[in-house]
Amino acid sequence: MRRRVRHGGDDADVDMTPMLDIVFIMLIFFIVTATFLDEKGIDITQPPPPPNQDNQDNNKPAISVYVDGKNRCSVDGRGADCERVVLTVESLLADKPGASIILKVHELAETQYLIGLKDNFDQKGLTSKIEIIKG
Repeated sequence: MRRRVRHGGDDADVDMTPMLDIVFIMLIFFIVTATFLDEKGIDITQPPPPPNQDNQDNNKPAISVYVDGKNRCSVDGRGADCERVVLTVESLLADKPGASIILKVHELAETQYLIGLKDNFDQKGLTSKIEIIKG
């Protein structure tokens, strides 16, 4: 029996087209079926004050909540436990109906206090304005 001798190397070419087709089909499938999260954030940009702000501030009382650089809370200048700030503000709102709430946070205070207080006010249905204090 005579054996055949092959001349040249094994040049087995693999056609990559079907594999690329499958990759693109899988990519399109995952893009179409992916769910994108709609996360809410806190807008801390301050709008410019209106030109007649002095007249409005004198007519409407305000409750000031302050978080200092060492994460201590106070309501209208009196020290308060950060966990009980919302309850303190609610009791002050009974005395000052319609008062606006100003949440002043020192720039060195931890962000969790700002977010926690803002979330607690929002859950109670209390609107508040955020002010970042520098220095």
